[in-house]
Amino acid sequence: MDILGTAMPALAQASAMIFQPAVLGYLVLGVVMGLCIGVFPGLGGIAGLSLLLPFMFGMDPVLGLALMIGMVAVVPTSDTFASVLMGIPGSSASQATVLDGFPLAKKGEAARALSAAFASSLFGGLVGAAFLTIFILVARPVVLEFRTPELLMITLFGLSMVGILAGQVAIKGIVAAGLGLMVGTIGEGDSAGALRMATYDMPYLTDGLKLVIVGLGIFAIPEIVALLRQDRAISERSMLGGGWLHGVRDWFSNIWLSVRCSLIGVTVGVIPGLGGSVVDWIAYGHTVQTSKDKSKFGKGDIRGVIGPESSNNAKEGGGLVPTLLFGIPGSGSMAVFIGAVALLGSGQIEVGPSMLKNNLDVTYAIVWLLALANVVGTIICIGGSGVIARLTTIPFALLAPFLFMIISFAAFQSGQNLMDLVALFAIGLLGILMRRFDWSRPAFLIGFVLSNPAETYTNQAVQIAASRFRKGFSEGIDYIFSPIVIILIIITVVSVVVGLKQSKNIRAEGDIPNGTKRAPLIFLLAVLGYLVFAFTNASIIPDYASADRVFPQFVGLVAIVGCVILLFQMRFRPESDPLFCDGEVGNADGNQQGLWQTLAWFAGLLLLTSLVGFILALSAFLVAFIRFRAGRNWVYAIGYAACGIAFMCGMAWLLNRDFPPGLLQSVVKLPWPLT
Repeated sequence: MDILGTAMPALAQASAMIFQPAVLGYLVLGVVMGLCIGVFPGLGGIAGLSLLLPFMFGMDPVLGLALMIGMVAVVPTSDTFASVLMGIPGSSASQATVLDGFPLAKKGEAARALSAAFASSLFGGLVGAAFLTIFILVARPVVLEFRTPELLMITLFGLSMVGILAGQVAIKGIVAAGLGLMVGTIGEGDSAGALRMATYDMPYLTDGLKLVIVGLGIFAIPEIVALLRQDRAISERSMLGGGWLHGVRDWFSNIWLSVRCSLIGVTVGVIPGLGGSVVDWIAYGHTVQTSKDKSKFGKGDIRGVIGPESSNNAKEGGGLVPTLLFGIPGSGSMAVFIGAVALLGSGQIEVGPSMLKNNLDVTYAIVWLLALANVVGTIICIGGSGVIARLTTIPFALLAPFLFMIISFAAFQSGQNLMDLVALFAIGLLGILMRRFDWSRPAFLIGFVLSNPAETYTNQAVQIAASRFRKGFSEGIDYIFSPIVIILIIITVVSVVVGLKQSKNIRAEGDIPNGTKRAPLIFLLAVLGYLVFAFTNASIIPDYASADRVFPQFVGLVAIVGCVILLFQMRFRPESDPLFCDGEVGNADGNQQGLWQTLAWFAGLLLLTSLVGFILALSAFLVAFIRFRAGRNWVYAIGYAACGIAFMCGMAWLLNRDFPPGLLQSVVKLPWPLT
């Protein structure tokens, strides 16, 4: 009764909070943005949320949450377009949908496949929201008992799952997470303020890298470059055919399959780091195993669409469980979500036990917004399917400069420094190489996000435990090994053992073929070189600031050992081993443009910005790109550039933002927006 007495007022306050015109308007805006981003394969919720990050600071918490939840909830719905219409997974969570969705589209039944997918996604999203509501109600009293050791153990559990379940080669996942943790330690230490991988002669790095830059660089840039190199439209067809009601009837006739797969999605979503990379395959495997007639699977069986689509939307509700309750991201998009929530209302709310204690109404507002976003997203998907399908037929060479323009603007707003663009380019190159060699980018991002809380909890736990041990050995042991900590240790060990077995069936970046030993080996040596340098840099921190060197030293040592093991494995294993995945081998025929040739365009924009400022550089970049790379005439190129500059100036004016200046602005006084 005490639980209900606390929860019911919070639920009522949450309802009053979100059922306001402004909140609903922001929710719809977020849904529309999520639909647009989800259409482009590979971008997904991580890139979308990263774009929103610079604009979250100081925003009203409820409005900001509505915008973000609207976006992240609907991406698993809209990414179905790419999966069905052209046979390319819109995200890692829609890989299995391709197996039967694309054959249905080739039969002229795209509308049937899409409507069945939308109905399944809506149902799965509502199941996820309902589960989240009940789980918060039941788990809140337990979560409020968590202290520093328990939070540290939860963080370690999340990191262990991310590393183990990051791909076929478990050690690569562990090293990727360790690399993210090490990059997250750049800047001033949390305890004594010692500098790590930074100096005051280079002040940009003293505050560390911003989440928006890491999120966009590690996910958005690689996908944009990959699509641009193919030099074609996302889809060759926009005709959907008929059968919208037929698809809904298919879903209803397989309602119990949808229920089971939704529960699978929720369960998988709760496990940090597992999420989208395997949930659709688990659901698809369950669908096939429980079907009497298996002959049509892979050839256009509607059940092969209903199962995965039910699970991948339900996982968002499950993924919010560790995110909201413990501050541990359940997926890459939840990692960015944590960073965005910290910016809302100038830092008034924070995910984790403190949110359940102090902002229970906000917590339930997130749940209700998740449910509403799924309903709104499904309605818009069905109503706007024709328009959205035509969007996929636009040549990507016309979309890429617009997307890169938005990404560059968002990255610059994170720190108002030209070095933001340099960091974006550098992290983007790392993301491209990780994608190429099948290194888990979600593991890297989650490691980056958890770096600060993991170090903070570690330092606090060590300090408090030391004071307890001075009072008595038993008091110190009781503090470290509480019943909750012991349970979490057991869960972590069991999860790692099971995860090691399951990781053999997972690939971090999809089905990537093997190449030669040379390129993957060079990339591994580069990663090892950075880790050794970072470890050495942490080791020279003086004794009076020793607390700031312990965490990077420990993480760096673990990651270095992982790299050494990988080196030995590469030495003795054949090139057919998953260690030697190389995306360039599989895409050699599909890529019309070279990697460095494509990156040269964006490097040119960066160089020109440093000389003449962002707006003048962007004008020249857009005209040249559209004229020579996209092959349009001068009139089209100039008109495109004018529209792009007008859009950028409009955004900057509304948000009261500036643009990156160059050397020219330090010599000549220019009017806004050229300043």
